[in-house]
Amino acid sequence: MTVNPQSPARQGALARTLGVSGDFDAASELEARIAFLERYLLETGKAGYVLGISGGVDSLVAGRMAQLAVERIRAHGGRALFVAVRLPHGEQQDERDAAQALDFISPDHRMRVDIKPAVDAQREALAKAGLAFADEAAEDFVAGNMKARQRMIAQYAIAGALDCLVIGTDQAAEALMGFFTKHGDGAADLIPLRGLTKRRVRGLGLLLAAPANLVTKAPTADLESLSPLRPDEEAFGVTYDEIDAYLEGRPVSADAAATILRQYDATEHKRRPPAAPAVLE
Repeated sequence: MTVNPQSPARQGALARTLGVSGDFDAASELEARIAFLERYLLETGKAGYVLGISGGVDSLVAGRMAQLAVERIRAHGGRALFVAVRLPHGEQQDERDAAQALDFISPDHRMRVDIKPAVDAQREALAKAGLAFADEAAEDFVAGNMKARQRMIAQYAIAGALDCLVIGTDQAAEALMGFFTKHGDGAADLIPLRGLTKRRVRGLGLLLAAPANLVTKAPTADLESLSPLRPDEEAFGVTYDEIDAYLEGRPVSADAAATILRQYDATEHKRRPPAAPAVLE
């Protein structure tokens, strides 16, 4: 059955599925999410949080909220820390942005783990095992996913050693488009930005008084070496403004709606648990 891409029912259903509310008050949202981070850490009894900092607005906002949450715990006599981790693949072209983000977040502890040696070693091992790719672009795409997964391996190693939890930066716009790597940046213990559109994440960033250039920076996953710093919107075929409008229940063009729904349906496997056969009774 063909679904009308402009169907308000489907539009509303997807927004609800991804946790997007109709109303948004930045101050209330910010307080609720910091309180969530504080409460969850106390409930689990873990020592703190770990988060990879890329230089983009999502990790900028999530990182600052995490730092504020652990500071609240300490202010009430508890013990908690936040570890911000830089996870470059060699040298990032936007390393200056990442450094600026770290300075703003002001984490308790900073770490830097270069994932390039691990990714290169894995690629070499796969080549020796006889793995071949259709072309250079296909290999570059797979290598990009390897980078995302290696970053999460490093974060969980740090979290395991320090008895911490790993924060993910998934938000509603990227969840809708399936723009994350399975078991890479899609893996985490908690996702404090869930249900926020990109414009709403930026709203929290501005309320936190984050540097404006980082809040408004064009988002990029920066995983593919053949197209470094490729804007997310170029990969999507739609803009974040259109994605956000769709999630917030506002009208978008038929072409934008069709592109969004096509991408959502194609990436449904990323949002589901692993497939398994039905249990026989």
